[in-house]
Amino acid sequence: MIIAAPLWVEIIVGVLLVVSGLFTLSSAIGIVRFQGFFQRMHPTALAYSFSAWLVTLASIVYFSAVDFSLTLHPWLIIIFLSITVPVTTIFLARTDLFRNRIAKQPEAQVPPPLSEMASPLPRKKPAHLD
Repeated sequence: MIIAAPLWVEIIVGVLLVVSGLFTLSSAIGIVRFQGFFQRMHPTALAYSFSAWLVTLASIVYFSAVDFSLTLHPWLIIIFLSITVPVTTIFLARTDLFRNRIAKQPEAQVPPPLSEMASPLPRKKPAHLD
């Protein structure tokens, strides 16, 4: 037997899902409008993560109201997303930064590696790079 959720629960869940969709839409618009790779990463990581939080909250509210008990299983999804999204973003950023350093494109405006900035003494190039 299917138990329907009360109207106030469906309204709350509907509002959370619509706001989540708006954040996802703003993330997609940010990807299209921004020029550089690093600028495109920012709305994706932030807006999509917040959107996922809202969907998780909506599912917790809905299934807790239908089951008449607190349902916390969806928190596992958002915990794993909260761990993996920043790590993935950092790896993607480092990959693009490394690729731009190797290509030595002047328009990329890539900062020097920290190993070159940390030492006050000039570094010698290895013999195989001369």
